[in-house]
Amino acid sequence: MILFLVALLSFYVAWNLGANDVANAMGTSVGSKAVTLRQALVIAGTLEFTGAVLFGHEVSETLATKIFNPALFISQPEVLLVGMISVLLAGGAWLQIATSQGLPVSSSHAIVGAIAGFSACAIGWEAIDWASIGKITFAWVITPIVSGAIASAFYSQVRRWILTQPDPLKQLDEWIPWLSVASIGIFGVIVLPTVSHPIYTLLTQHWGLQLPPRDLPLGLGAIASVSLTFYGWRQLAKSKVQSQKLALEQSEGSKVVPTPDSLVEKQLARFQLLSACFVAFAHGSNDVGNAIAPLAAITYIIRTASVPVDGIAIPLWILVLGGAGIVAGLAVWGKKVIATIGEGIIPLQPSGGFCAELATATTILLASRLGLPVSTSHALVGGVVGVGLVRNWKTIQFQTVRGIAAAWIITVPISAVLGASIFAIARLIFL
Repeated sequence: MILFLVALLSFYVAWNLGANDVANAMGTSVGSKAVTLRQALVIAGTLEFTGAVLFGHEVSETLATKIFNPALFISQPEVLLVGMISVLLAGGAWLQIATSQGLPVSSSHAIVGAIAGFSACAIGWEAIDWASIGKITFAWVITPIVSGAIASAFYSQVRRWILTQPDPLKQLDEWIPWLSVASIGIFGVIVLPTVSHPIYTLLTQHWGLQLPPRDLPLGLGAIASVSLTFYGWRQLAKSKVQSQKLALEQSEGSKVVPTPDSLVEKQLARFQLLSACFVAFAHGSNDVGNAIAPLAAITYIIRTASVPVDGIAIPLWILVLGGAGIVAGLAVWGKKVIATIGEGIIPLQPSGGFCAELATATTILLASRLGLPVSTSHALVGGVVGVGLVRNWKTIQFQTVRGIAAAWIITVPISAVLGASIFAIARLIFL
């Protein structure tokens, strides 16, 4: 019965995570009209669930055992169990509050703050891994700055070499291969090594082929880049033909011909949608741990009557539960935060949304290489603001940005206080 109730709590946290964080992937696509809200919900839900189920175990293991010192709870596993339940309640409550206000906050920070709060209340300040907390704080400060700088650089080049040229369609035709390589390259580094690993195992262990480990993801990335290039050229050619037909009909006064800039934005919307798909997949594989890590720790304690000191294996059913919760929350409550990121900061076009998402992925990749924990929310908001600075800083809704920044600042301390308070009450009742 305890495990069932805790599973419901974990689903509740995943629900709130889906309602809030999935805007990271699809907010700019909806805001730029690259996809409708309903399409975004279907696409993001599918990819978030797939990423969570297939690749969500690593982050879950880290959050379940690395933010605090589990060795301090060896003699009292029941305290850790009650503490993790408190973490679920605190994290879920804060995410729901933020989502109701349309604020894109970091679920990672909410869960980490709650874990730190309960650990300090249960054992003392020495139970907290302060080095990890310091890295999170540093990453919170630097992530939007780096993402904004990269988005500004990307968008300034797209604007200079494509959007403001006398013949933007011709320029886009020349730049499609480079845009394809940039899209597949950045997201492929995140996804392809993991996705291709089962294929690599099949080829080497079962078929006896000797392949260098990195050749398969590189080959898949090259094939995807070439395929995307030819697809882009084909779609652009269709748009040109359609434009010519409309021009003939306009001579009779029956149609309005789309401008070359609008046709360019239509093509860039396809690149933006692709980038959003990769972000959704990567987000599901990383952030599902925020919802299910406490459940995994609780399940381990109930099953073994001990504390997971050396890491734990995440059961498949827990990954499925987390993925399902993300999808459910996205479908029911995700509209408000998507609107905030996609429309509340600046009015976006596909070119700007594509650059913001490309910057987000680049920032996450660089941070991963440096071993820094980052927030997708921080990266994407920084990217959107970076695009706005290049286009026209006066179009940026700084009131919205200030509200988002305030939510970022207070997430860790509020979650910590909630986690400590809920644990203190629960300890009086159950321990």
